Amino acid sequence: MITHALLESSSGYGLFQVKLSEDIAAHSQAAQDSIKDLSKFGKMVSLMSFAPFKNAAHALENANDISEGLVNDYLKDLLELNLSKASKKTPAVLAVSDSSLGGNIRETAGIQCDASDNAQNIIRGLRLHAGKLLKGLQDDDLMKAQLGLGHSYSRAKLKFNVNRVDNMIIQAIALLDQLDKDVNLFSMRIREWYGYHFPELVRLVPDNYQYAQAAQFIGDKDTLSEDKLPELEALLEDNTTTARNILDAARGSMGSSLSELDMINIHSFATRVISLAEYRKSLISYLTEKMNLVAPSLTALLGERIGARLISHAGSLTNLSKYPASTVQILGAEKALFRALKTKGNTPKYGLLYHSTFIGRANPKHKGRISRFLANKCSIASRIDCYSDNPSAKFGEALRAQVEERLNFFETGAPPSKNADAMRKVLEGLALDDDEDVDMEDADGEPALTTLGISPKKGNKEKKKRKIDVMDDDEDGEPSPKKVKLSKEEKKALKKEKKAKAKAEAAIAVQKEDVDMEDVSVLLPVCLMIVLQVC
Repeated sequence: MITHALLESSSGYGLFQVKLSEDIAAHSQAAQDSIKDLSKFGKMVSLMSFAPFKNAAHALENANDISEGLVNDYLKDLLELNLSKASKKTPAVLAVSDSSLGGNIRETAGIQCDASDNAQNIIRGLRLHAGKLLKGLQDDDLMKAQLGLGHSYSRAKLKFNVNRVDNMIIQAIALLDQLDKDVNLFSMRIREWYGYHFPELVRLVPDNYQYAQAAQFIGDKDTLSEDKLPELEALLEDNTTTARNILDAARGSMGSSLSELDMINIHSFATRVISLAEYRKSLISYLTEKMNLVAPSLTALLGERIGARLISHAGSLTNLSKYPASTVQILGAEKALFRALKTKGNTPKYGLLYHSTFIGRANPKHKGRISRFLANKCSIASRIDCYSDNPSAKFGEALRAQVEERLNFFETGAPPSKNADAMRKVLEGLALDDDEDVDMEDADGEPALTTLGISPKKGNKEKKKRKIDVMDDDEDGEPSPKKVKLSKEEKKALKKEKKAKAKAEAAIAVQKEDVDMEDVSVLLPVCLMIVLQVC
């Protein structure tokens, strides 16, 4: 039977004593009505203790722990202070909202917890009447605390960046694929429709967009004359020959005439096709801009369309970055893969990566290897884009150069560079760019040692002096020959020479000391005379 209930509010923890609880008829209508009525529900529970949060940071810390099912020290102290004595007399059963939180409370504080439907009904009533049951708080205070804590919690969880929303890429590439189908379908329809009136135009203008523009401009072929020829040339991108051929074909066309109502509908439909084609161009530029912001490395490696399709097929850039290279390689060929596994046949070598220019340029016997290598680089590029604070296209350019080198290796046998060396060069280039930015900001232009406050050690000077002395000795003397085994007589002769040199050096030092003492004895009387004169 539930004896206590825990309320986690945005203002603090509330611990209530449960006086009455419906175990048998908890789902009855009367029990549900009693929870909604404050006068009846107030007789079922009573406030034991309320521990408010110290500040907004403290509230956010406890909210994060509750969401993960952890027991904060603040909550643990509250439970031990109020339920430790009660547990000795009668075992306390605490109603909690989350079963994982209840399990952790049982392990840390040794208090039995209940997260059943009956416990959820009690907590629902506590949340409904929290403003009245918690003394010293009002409904406005709880609403303000909930609003502030909700913003802080969401900001910490999402870390939202408007410029890096891959969902926009998913919607844009889906719309672009649909527009491609629609524009092609509508272009075929207008060719068939306007072809009854001017069938020769289909052969003269193969481009769908230019055909729709020409059909809109010409209208009735009988009205086409020399005066409209410059405007027609402008529509056809200054193609004078094609414009002249259209004019000649219109004069001798075998097409049937159309009514004014039919021509109005054809003109309206051609306008719609032109607007769709123009919107498709603007959507491509939008997709290019978003891909350069969200996944610049993947864009530099594969291009905007293929990179966007990979992100769309994976669900998000984060999901794509978590895929291994083997999954990226066959992404988009799931049906062929499962069919091959079912029939025990050969598995596909590539999926969406087949549309890459690298696969098309490779020899047929090397397509599988290039696909595997390209999938590896795509996996690296997606991880760089996903987990970098400031993603850069330089990594994608370096990865693209590696794929080019691998293609060259299969054709000519030239050894490609290592991935570690390529990444190191990119990192060094980015570091140099950062240093240049810092140097532009610094107006003093002092060297790095002075700005960092680093002073060379004294021991280094002594070591440098010793090295210089050794170098001087080496320059004065002859180069040291290799070690040769000497006989006993030669060793004795060398020892005698060393002793003689040592004695000669000692004698010279004694003579220098004598000379110094003589100089002192000569100068001493002169110094005394000067001192006496001054006095």
